[in-house]
Amino acid sequence: MDSRRTELLEQLAAMRPIRLDEMESIRLMNRIDTKYCTDMATLREVLRDADRHGYRVLEVDGYRLCPYNSLYYDTDGLGMFRDHHNRRLNRQKVRTRVYVSSGQTFLEIKRKNNKGRTKKKRMEIPPAEFADFRPDTGADAFLTQISGYRPEDLKPRLETIFDRITLINAAMTERLTIDTSLRFVNHDTGVDAGLGSAVIIELKQDGRARSEMKDILLGHRVKPIRVSKYCIGTAITNRSVPAGRFKPKVRRIEKVINEKIATI
Repeated sequence: MDSRRTELLEQLAAMRPIRLDEMESIRLMNRIDTKYCTDMATLREVLRDADRHGYRVLEVDGYRLCPYNSLYYDTDGLGMFRDHHNRRLNRQKVRTRVYVSSGQTFLEIKRKNNKGRTKKKRMEIPPAEFADFRPDTGADAFLTQISGYRPEDLKPRLETIFDRITLINAAMTERLTIDTSLRFVNHDTGVDAGLGSAVIIELKQDGRARSEMKDILLGHRVKPIRVSKYCIGTAITNRSVPAGRFKPKVRRIEKVINEKIATI
């Protein structure tokens, strides 16, 4: 375990925890998302300020830095990727996600509308279906009902692997997810890529309450960025896709972390 991860774990261990059952009132399945990008050193400072302002850290089965795997599905022409690239306001993503520490696995459909709101629907599936949910007739029916896609329309495209910290504010009105150690494995090209020391932060709120976290991030010069892990991961692992709009975002991430994003 490297020293940065050890220090991060020690810092998280000192924060006040919150359990999953305490978070039921702030599931925020219909929400406004604001994303940010920073580096590990700045994250440590943000966490110190968050602790002082009463933010609590989610603890699941003893984990406060929780490993996640997500597998994104798309059409043969990568229609969902292209919708995002072409700035289509109404768009969606389909993925399976496994919470590695517990094994709990879901099929999730995220839909974003032209008002900037994100709605997420999900159903639990057996862990064995993380790699391919399509043989499950119940999951297939859920997919078609919520997204309009048929299972035969989609294939697994990109796996994202990361560690996540989840913070909840004292007023229980917002949730902050912080993704570190990000890696992408492209199922079409076989390319494996990492974001180095980059940290992707996502503030999820209903839009009505004031956010202390926005003030904390601004104080550390952490600015919003419109970024999709699926799209950035696809852009850097598949050179054949039209990724022109995402190249400035990749360069911005590289500038923030002061290192080149590597592919294997």
